[in-house]
Amino acid sequence: MAQANSSIDPDDVARFSALADRWWDAAGPFAPLHRFNPVRLGFIRDRAAAHFDRNIRSSRPFQGLRLLDIGCGGGLLSEPMTRLGFEVTGVDASEQNIHAASAHAVAQGLSIDYRASTAEALLDQDHRFDVVLNMEVIEHVADPRSFLINTARLMKPGGLMIVATLNRTLKSLALAKVGAEYVLRWVPAGTHDWSQFLTPDEIRQFIEGEPFSIEGPFGVEYEPFKGIWRESRDASVNYMMVVTPA
Repeated sequence: MAQANSSIDPDDVARFSALADRWWDAAGPFAPLHRFNPVRLGFIRDRAAAHFDRNIRSSRPFQGLRLLDIGCGGGLLSEPMTRLGFEVTGVDASEQNIHAASAHAVAQGLSIDYRASTAEALLDQDHRFDVVLNMEVIEHVADPRSFLINTARLMKPGGLMIVATLNRTLKSLALAKVGAEYVLRWVPAGTHDWSQFLTPDEIRQFIEGEPFSIEGPFGVEYEPFKGIWRESRDASVNYMMVVTPA
């Protein structure tokens, strides 16, 4: 799926493609994402509701808004976003992931525009979205600066992009790399390359001079005794940032 002007990393695409049939197995290799989903869904919902002045108590509060889930994997975010009323386009560089996501959506009776494609291809086709979800993807691409700028350019005027990634700190090395992959066995060994983790300052520097504003970081941390993720002031491992057109 890699293109000459694509920022994707073929090795990472192949790694996730090999696990494509396990996306919806809550006890499988993507179990950490299933546990992580409630906190990131809440963050997306609340940020989008405030930005677009929508009432989250309504049945489909985001009706009429277009959302892009870039690097959508098996659709763990695309499906709940569709249920909230967004018109969702899910894009992934892995055709296997797209096949798995499409099959699951059909089984759930959901209409989602899934595409095996890239951010660069969407730009070339002049697609634009009210909301762009850039969640746990940027640490897996070959050119994170280009990827971030291109995904930001996919926002409509007045739009919103949410970026979630991992901080490059000693704490994240201990917990998100060594702990998660080799001690707790939460994810397969080799899922992450700690050297590709990005600091919030690097995210800011990537869009410096571009027509975008950025907020954050907003930390997310795991509470082991409760077995849940929650928003936190601690952004030393997982964090999110919010990008809007300036």
